[in-house]
Amino acid sequence: MLQQVPDRTPHSERTDSSCSLVFLASASILIGIATGTICGTFRLFLEWLEFTRTEMAPRFLHGSPWGGFFLVVGVALAALAAVEMVRRLAPLAAGSGIPHVEAVLSGITGPASWPLIPVKFVGGLLAIESGLALGREGPSVQMGAAVADAIARRLSLGRADCRALLAAGAGAGLATAFNAPAAGAVFVLEELVGQFEARMVCAALGASISAIMFSRGILGSQPDFIASYPVLPTAVAKQLFFVMTGLMTGLLAVGYNRTILAALRLADRLPVSIYTRATLIGGLAGLVVWLDPHLAGGGDWITQAAISNTINWHLIPLLFVFRLVFGAVSYAAATPGGLFAPMLALGALSGLACSFVAQILSPDTALATAPFVIVGMASMFAGSVRSPVTGIILVMEMTGSSDLVLPLLCGSFSAMVVAGACGDTPIYEALRLRAAVGRR
Repeated sequence: MLQQVPDRTPHSERTDSSCSLVFLASASILIGIATGTICGTFRLFLEWLEFTRTEMAPRFLHGSPWGGFFLVVGVALAALAAVEMVRRLAPLAAGSGIPHVEAVLSGITGPASWPLIPVKFVGGLLAIESGLALGREGPSVQMGAAVADAIARRLSLGRADCRALLAAGAGAGLATAFNAPAAGAVFVLEELVGQFEARMVCAALGASISAIMFSRGILGSQPDFIASYPVLPTAVAKQLFFVMTGLMTGLLAVGYNRTILAALRLADRLPVSIYTRATLIGGLAGLVVWLDPHLAGGGDWITQAAISNTINWHLIPLLFVFRLVFGAVSYAAATPGGLFAPMLALGALSGLACSFVAQILSPDTALATAPFVIVGMASMFAGSVRSPVTGIILVMEMTGSSDLVLPLLCGSFSAMVVAGACGDTPIYEALRLRAAVGRR
């Protein structure tokens, strides 16, 4: 049983109307500005380091006979340093961070202390850009929540308003991570708190909007991925191909969730310390970077390649299995890092495979590849996280594909149904339950 812990929010005796809506909105804007600045800078550093890994590392490897050795050792030490920081300074910074935020909002545990922010920032940079298959959204969401908690406490707000602002800060972190303001706000309402209450909506919108306004000053306003495709056929029969994509991807999402949890259970049973484990996994990531730096990291390169249809069809199964296993092993390192970006890359590969199947089944109809890839991304999110509206809006904002609403709905609905029929637990709920018994 999950035990309720004493509420750590100041002035918790106040009522839900502890401050006016205008004051709450102003506080959410302040939180959004702080979160957008911190998480925007975090993402900017990630982009710089990714360029170094993908463009500069190959030159270093070709220029030195010892280059590969130093690369593997360097990545292993980076993973070790990330875990050392987490264990010594902020244990709650391990892993994604989203399950912890959900636990705080549910009253199961208390919010993290301020050292989490620099630990998540630096540890996330070390882990993600050393090559581990981890995403940027987990650190951004948890840092946003920590920023919001610190500001709300300074303002001496009541429990309900502190909770609303903490959730809003988390949503602002997601919005900044993917340049997706609407998805950040909906993530708060659908996944984190599960309610559409006026004050919560106000706080979520205020934080996400202001975060994006400031982060775009750092990062620019272009969508994360470039997607172009002709107008889709409107026939009902053609929409069934997207239902097929959702069904297939939903099954793969169940496999993804179970692989993540199996990797964590296996890591618990290994007769080595967490430091040795992180070093070994870091060394594995170094080998991947050595072989092909584009296959390491969060997976954005793979997602864009799938959207652009530049991956040979016979490589899709091999690449999917590799990224599935590598992502699960990377998460077991217990470094800061999220699941969204690797998850979306797997969904993109699933959608790409389904596009080839559709072409075989309907050779007389010109079916573009990109819509299948985009639907696969949203379907993987819906099947794994079980927050379909967030997934649909997130993918639309990341790809600029607002005209794919019906295919996205078909795919996400199908993925939700098949994942539920398999009796699978949503990934963040499963991780939260795991953390409740003392594991990460």
